[in-house]
Amino acid sequence: MDFEALHSANFKLLDDTVADWTSMLGRLQALKQDARDGLQGKARKANWAGDNAVIGREFVGKTAGEFGDALTQATSIRNIMRDTRDELKTQQRLLKEAVERGRGKNLTVTANGGGFIVRENPDKKAPGGQSDVNGLRDELQGILNRATEIDTSASTSLKALVDLADHGFSDAVYKDRDSAANAVKEAEKLAALAKKKPEDLTPADFDALNAGLGKYSGDPIFAEHFASTLGPKGTLEFWTGLNDPRLAYKVASERFQQYDDLQKNLSLTLAAATQADTPEMTRWKHDMVNMADQPLSKSGTMFGAQVMSNLMRWGNFDDQFLKDYGTKLIETEKKLSENGRHVPLAWQHMVTDPLLNRTGTDSGSDPMTGFLRALSNSPDAATDFFKSDFVTKDEDHEFKKKVNGKEEKIGLSNFDYFFEERDWPKDQDDKGKESTEGRNSLAMALEAATTGHPAGEMRTEDTLPHNKDQADLMQKVVSSIGSDPERLTKHIHMADSIGQMTSEYLPDINRAISDDKGGNSHKLFPIVGTPAEFEHADVTRLLFSVGQDPKGNAAVEVGQAAYLGNLMDHHLNPNIPQDMRYPQSPQDTAEMISRRSAEIGGTLALGRQEAIVGPAAKEAKDFADSIAQQKNAWSGAVSTGIGVGVSFIATPVGGAVASGVASTVSSVVLEHIFQQSETDVLKEAGKESSRVWEQARQDNIAMSRIAAEEAAKSHNLPYTDQVATRTLKGTDDGLSDASDNTSRMADDLNTEIQPE
Repeated sequence: MDFEALHSANFKLLDDTVADWTSMLGRLQALKQDARDGLQGKARKANWAGDNAVIGREFVGKTAGEFGDALTQATSIRNIMRDTRDELKTQQRLLKEAVERGRGKNLTVTANGGGFIVRENPDKKAPGGQSDVNGLRDELQGILNRATEIDTSASTSLKALVDLADHGFSDAVYKDRDSAANAVKEAEKLAALAKKKPEDLTPADFDALNAGLGKYSGDPIFAEHFASTLGPKGTLEFWTGLNDPRLAYKVASERFQQYDDLQKNLSLTLAAATQADTPEMTRWKHDMVNMADQPLSKSGTMFGAQVMSNLMRWGNFDDQFLKDYGTKLIETEKKLSENGRHVPLAWQHMVTDPLLNRTGTDSGSDPMTGFLRALSNSPDAATDFFKSDFVTKDEDHEFKKKVNGKEEKIGLSNFDYFFEERDWPKDQDDKGKESTEGRNSLAMALEAATTGHPAGEMRTEDTLPHNKDQADLMQKVVSSIGSDPERLTKHIHMADSIGQMTSEYLPDINRAISDDKGGNSHKLFPIVGTPAEFEHADVTRLLFSVGQDPKGNAAVEVGQAAYLGNLMDHHLNPNIPQDMRYPQSPQDTAEMISRRSAEIGGTLALGRQEAIVGPAAKEAKDFADSIAQQKNAWSGAVSTGIGVGVSFIATPVGGAVASGVASTVSSVVLEHIFQQSETDVLKEAGKESSRVWEQARQDNIAMSRIAAEEAAKSHNLPYTDQVATRTLKGTDDGLSDASDNTSRMADDLNTEIQPE
């Protein structure tokens, strides 16, 4: 910065700019409030129908979100500019004070072009002579250097912040110039460490990388700058070299137990980086996709995708990057497996191969495992992936099915291939047991793809109703398990995700088992969004299979309990519009709801019996404990009126989500279920089939009765006793339906167990 520019600077324009931005924040805050409470609030309560249930609400939600992002970005810009102005004013003050001190020592400072000259006064020398001259010169230059650094870093920070989003606004938050500038500096410092040869890395370097990435992984400017500075090739070479003990021997001998932390922190950083729209990151993503099918060295057999996929297990990666990467990965899989004819040998872990995954669940040699885990955090990309083609019927492959008694070639979607046909590479975990992580990641990706939210999370009031692609995929999941239950029961570790998916499609499932496709089931079990069309027999096989896993069983059982309370409130509400009313008496309606709920509960109980009494020999206690573990997650969901799924009941009375009464009714029903899970009844069931079934019967009777009573009392209905009484008949009939249906399918389900 020029001496004269700083010494004579007039900061009025900068003051006015900061004031303008501050004033802008007030207006944006008001717009954000209006968008959230007005636009989005009304959208949540609106009686959406058809495509508007998804498309309209999604548009409104994104629009409202943009106001929030605009406020966030404007706040960061104001903070950086205000901090820069204040610091430059400080440097100007320091400069003038130094000049005045020099004048007291008989020194004169004059501007000289862009710089300055310090001289002793001709008529009176400085006390320290040339030493005073040099001292003042150095002090002034230091002030100018600091001002230059402030000005330059502010410009860099503002440009980096604005460049993060090509369209719309960034949600990056920076309280001042220093925080944004430090993000750039730290990124450059850590990228330089990652560029070192693996044999030159020290434990101190590792610690700096691990701590730095852990601290800054959520910082958008840092993440973008780190990834773009390191580059795609550098990223792959860093992780490969670090996991080669022949090269990174200094680090491996002392820090190998912390490799999993670094893997997670690096993955989170790269995920955040891919969200940036800078030219550098656009090129990074393009180059990384192109490197997926390329060996990392001329003599090596390890592909880029095998490395990168292990750095994708955490974080929310950019959807378009995941789509492009997934397309390239499928092309590579097809080439290496001859269009699915055999296990891709390149994905098969060999003893001499490095461990690219450090979580202990698998070796990391199969790139599909890490990629599917990335999809589990990105619902839209996951849905798109599973509906895409793996092979068409015209390609060279051996996938066939009988059509009119004749075998014909068929096309397969990515779902068909991974869920039904793929030969998964053999792998082990760190305990030497067969790894189940590949299919577990597949199930998690399917959970995200069918529900519209990341796997392992509960739906919120902002989660959209199921769209057509999600519903179509869920239909394929249910149909596939229905046609061959062993696709789940032989890989029961997938059941926690499949159970969660099932719980979020309970309105569709209740509708399917009503066997009333041409009647009024759409009014008895109203659905917002696109309904999924299931076959009754497929649902029975699904529930029986999911019921054999404690976590899957609990997800559906607790979900159905919440839905039961919500549904009773909906239909016993006297203010429900006539055109939405189920055309039966309240007593008949309560009986029908109870019957379908009990059929679901009974089928789950039979699956639970199979697991406890059958070959799996699971403990009854595991099922009770899994129910109890659902309590924290569901208490928050029900308190916001979400119930099961989201917006599965839409009326002008309760809005798009359940009414406050419904959340109260559901809470009472859930509390009963949670209390039962804490008793010793189930835990003492042991191997007695009759006790498991009898306990299920008692629980379903109590749940339906409580739901009907609470809903009727909440609406001050005069026939509380009548509706409660009719739920007993409905429950017994539903349990009989479950028993009969399962008995007819005993051969398909590979079970001989029957309720006593």
